[in-house]
Formats: sequence, C-alpha cells, structure tokens
Amino acid sequence: MNAVPLAAPVHHRPRLTLLALGGTIAGKASQSTIYAGYRAAVSDVSEILSSVPELAGVADIQANQILQVASQDMASQHLLALGKEVNRLLSRHDCDGVVITQGTNTLEETSYFLNLVVRSHKPVVVTGAMRPSTSLSADGPMNLFRATVVAASPQAIGRGVMVVMNDQILGARDVHKTDTMTVDSFKSPLFGVMGMVVDNACFFYRSAIRCHTLDSEFDISDTQELPKVDIVYGYQDDHRALLDACVATGSKGIVLAGAGTAAISARLLPAVKDAIAAGIAVVRVSRSSLGLVGHNVEFDDDTYGTASGDTLNPAKARILLMLALTRSMNRSNIQACFDRY
Repeated sequence: MNAVPLAAPVHHRPRLTLLALGGTIAGKASQSTIYAGYRAAVSDVSEILSSVPELAGVADIQANQILQVASQDMASQHLLALGKEVNRLLSRHDCDGVVITQGTNTLEETSYFLNLVVRSHKPVVVTGAMRPSTSLSADGPMNLFRATVVAASPQAIGRGVMVVMNDQILGARDVHKTDTMTVDSFKSPLFGVMGMVVDNACFFYRSAIRCHTLDSEFDISDTQELPKVDIVYGYQDDHRALLDACVATGSKGIVLAGAGTAAISARLLPAVKDAIAAGIAVVRVSRSSLGLVGHNVEFDDDTYGTASGDTLNPAKARILLMLALTRSMNRSNIQACFDRY
C-alpha cells in the first residue's frame, strides 16, 4: 500500500482542493420559495465558488468539476474514480486537504466509502445542500464555507472523513440523512456529533473509534470494479423472489435489511440458505437504520453462515461488504470487517 504519513502541522496558508460532483448544492429552481421541480447539478464549480467569496480568507483553493449528477445517479465506478482522485491529490505536498460537494441523497454512502479507502490522515470533508442555490435561504454557501474551515484546520488531521452540514461536524461512519427536506437533516443519532463550526473556527469533542483511512486495510489503487452487492428489504409477506433475482443477476453479496434486530422470516430463510450455499455473502442489518445488530442475536449466524452488520444502516453495510469482498469471501473475515469498521 502506498500510504501517506500523518501530515505535519500546517504552518503555511492551507492549500485545499474542492471536488464538485453536482447535486442540490449545484441546483436551481424557477422560484426562490418553491422546492418542488428544481433541477439538481446545474451550476458548475466556478459558480459555486463565486457564491462564497469569503472562502478566499480561509485557504488557497483549487477546484475541479469531476462529476455533474444528482447523487442517486452515482454508482460504484464513480466512487472508485473519486477515491483514486482523492488519494492522488492527498499524496501531493501542495494539497493539505480535500472538500467534496455532492448531492445529499447518497452523501452518507460516498463519505463512508472514502472513510474506508483514503490513504492519508489529511482532512477530507464532504458537504452539500438541502436547498438549491436559488432558494430564499439556500444552505449550500454556508455549508461549503463551514466545510472549508474544517478542512483547513490542523485539528481535523487524523479524524477520518467528515461530513459538515448545518454547522455540525459529523463522522462519516455514523452520519445519517434523517429528513427529506429540512436543513438539519444530517445527524448522528446514535453517537452524536464530532464537533461544531462557529464563525471561522471548528471545535472538536469526539473522535472516530472504528478504523478508518490509514488504519484501513482497503486499497483501491489497482481495483477496476467493485463486487456487485444488493440490498433486500424485509417486511410482512416478504418472499424469496427478490433475493433470488439478486443471485440470478450476479450478486456477490446481499445485505438483508430485516425488521427489528434484522430477523429473517421463515419465508425468506430458504433463499438465504441457497444463496450462502452458492458462495454469496449475506449480511444482516436492521431496516430501522438505528441500533445494534449483534452476532447471533435473534438469528443463528453461526449455523446459517450469515454475518451481522453492527450499527451500519443498509446503504453503508453495502459499501463495506463491497470492499470486504475485494479482500475475502470467507464469512469469518467478513464478520471481522463489520466488527472492526
């Protein structure tokens, strides 16, 4: 692995790179007071930068538009390209950190992926907006300003990938989008915020405990494609057709978003057993998105060959399982990944 050592304290003016991916922060609507019908991913990165001239007082910023999409259209090939570009930038002596703007719909997936594959302790901060840039009180400019303040701070070094939204600093592993529209949508309901941004300063109160960035085993430098992993949702009257379809279309892993503590219904169990017998990794998480799914809790993982997903929500469990499968198909190794990350 070509690891980048812990960055030395920054004595010069911080030099950051802004990577723009599109999303609502680059979106526009026909009216300033109406959300419905706005178009995401319209403004390019130069227009976004020009909306926050105050950034010039925080750091020297280079900007690059590497994608221009609504985030629900992002896919694993985009994540791989982004991760490789972030690692390339952070390996340079003239880059002290990276800020990424993207749509909020899948922002938590992108940030967690980067948290697992970035090979540097330099700050990486992801931000976006809940309101398009034309809104009467657009939140994107301030979110970008706050994210840049964090990325420029020596205090942010070594804390893993962070999300900055609504004046709060949130760890990539624990952050959830909890509301479809409100500006305070992004929260860490189980473990709380890492810190806050007030005016031009950031204040940290918590650090990430689970392994991340340079402590992670995942190296994507030579990875050309991530294994196909799908999510199957558990519900009353669920049946095996969806799980079987995932297997038939080439899934290497399946995340089961089960009810409660990720219980698997008697209807679905035969399909789970068949998938595991076919060499497909199956990980249980809760469809509730919050709370611990412990090993062998309410389901005998050891007997059936499943793994438990700890506190990860289904979308993040999918990210970790894709990366885990690049290393091993062994269930014990996969379970160890979910226990470690």
